[in-house]
Amino acid sequence: MFGTAWAADKAAQDAVEGKDAGFFHNPETWVAIAFVLFVVFLGKILWTKITEMLDKRAAAIARSLADAERLRAEAVAAKTAAEKTLAQATAEAEGIIAQARDEVARMQARAATSLQNAIALREQQALDRIAQSEAAAAKQVRDMAVDVALGATRTLLREQVGSGKSNDLVDQAIAELPRRLH
Repeated sequence: MFGTAWAADKAAQDAVEGKDAGFFHNPETWVAIAFVLFVVFLGKILWTKITEMLDKRAAAIARSLADAERLRAEAVAAKTAAEKTLAQATAEAEGIIAQARDEVARMQARAATSLQNAIALREQQALDRIAQSEAAAAKQVRDMAVDVALGATRTLLREQVGSGKSNDLVDQAIAELPRRLH
């Protein structure tokens, strides 16, 4: 450094005196060379730092892209799994609906059969009651006819036969009459 300063001093003095010592004796040349060397060394250091920083940035971007691709693949896989699950759930729901419809049809058939059986049973019970009522009415009519016939027979015999032995015959005939009529 001292040498450069001395050379610059000497070159300045020679320039003042009007001596031209040449290109390398000119201090501006040495300042320019020193500036160029400074810029080259500084540029090399800066270039190294900038390239390291850019390489780190490129690596970070590559990692981000790889992560994004991995996340995209996971999202596609999750979407596929969700669509598959949805399709399975839809198929299962359709199966349940079909099964429910079949069960409803069976229940309706059972209810219709049960209703027909109940109607037939009630109809039969009504017919049985009607038959019982008819039988009771016929018996009542017969009993009444017997009573009327007995009364008429008594009255007729009393009028025609007289009192005496005919009373025994009438009483005996009256006593046998219900047994013969029933």
